[in-house]
Amino acid sequence: MNKLKCINSLTWGITFLCLLPLSVFAKITHGPYLQAVGENEVTIVWTTDNPCVSWVEVAPAGDESFYAKERPSFYQTRDGNRVTGKLHKVRVTGLTKGTEYRYRIFSKEVLRYRGQHDVLYGKVFSSDVYNRAPLRFTTIDDKKESLSFVVVNDIHGRIDDLKALCKPVRYGETDLMIFNGDMVSFMIDETDFFAGFMDEAVKMFAGEVPVFYARGNHETRGAFNMSFSDYFPSATGKLYYSFRQGPVHFIVLDSGEDKPDSDIEYSGLAQFDAYRSEQCEWLKQDMQSESFRTALYRVVVVHIPPFGDWHGQIDVREKFLPILHQAGITVMLCGHLHQYIYTEPDNRTHDYPIVVNAHNTSLEIHADANGMNVKHQDTSGKELHSYTYRKKD
Repeated sequence: MNKLKCINSLTWGITFLCLLPLSVFAKITHGPYLQAVGENEVTIVWTTDNPCVSWVEVAPAGDESFYAKERPSFYQTRDGNRVTGKLHKVRVTGLTKGTEYRYRIFSKEVLRYRGQHDVLYGKVFSSDVYNRAPLRFTTIDDKKESLSFVVVNDIHGRIDDLKALCKPVRYGETDLMIFNGDMVSFMIDETDFFAGFMDEAVKMFAGEVPVFYARGNHETRGAFNMSFSDYFPSATGKLYYSFRQGPVHFIVLDSGEDKPDSDIEYSGLAQFDAYRSEQCEWLKQDMQSESFRTALYRVVVVHIPPFGDWHGQIDVREKFLPILHQAGITVMLCGHLHQYIYTEPDNRTHDYPIVVNAHNTSLEIHADANGMNVKHQDTSGKELHSYTYRKKD
């Protein structure tokens, strides 16, 4: 009888385990990295291999142990619910501008979620703040006296070039990083951009130095392109946006695709002409903002340059340039052409220079009250060109 009970218990145990989802403990697969850093907020993004509910704990800067006291926790929520899934985007709010914080991320595996909140949880795991220093970030500050940032574009998954060009990027020295489009060649699934550039960016700097992204035409290609803004959210929820850090007001535009919407390559799914027109209305409003009007420097970041004879270039030229002309723009930064081009100001169409960065060079930029200095460098760190812009009225 006892033997039969043991067999029945063992059978029940095996059956119960088989009913559970197969899992050898969930783990963090990508990230974390910083997005949408503002004066009073930041969004921290990472992924896990199994569904989890996730949160972020934040502590002030300093040497005090992360374990010294209870730290405030921030969850990703939607419509009153804490979000479960494999992609985690936690918005941390209520911060002070120009202030350094430390953080760690948590994920709790959801083994089963059915019925009316019938949830079975698995293991909780987090980033390490015991054996290594916690990750850090600093909120942006429009009163900051100086700013340093780096721009790269058209990497197309070339990890070695990315590593070489981003070697100078480090927390405490670089305030922000700009990816100006075509970091990958297509967007079939999330593996494309994580393996193509973002995993390496996280290893080097992206967990502490925020990345601001101007989408390129190649990021529109592939079924996964519709999820792009989920992984690279902006403060406005749009792929065109502006922000102010120190003396610089940034306008980030989305130039879309480079061919007509009807081109066979887009399989009837493109509507970029209307999308660029939509941005024109937003752009006019942004240029009336106090942030724009009081900035020492105004930088436009857009992937496709406004010259050339392809449709995307023509549409950018005809729609964006008339609005930006004689508006006090300091410089426009572009990519797309895989070559370096410097275009002097033209008093008829654009009274500011246009810099097209090559696919294997970077722009390292420092701005303060004395001027905005741009250094154009190759993968060896050799300076190829240098120029300084002064404040415009």
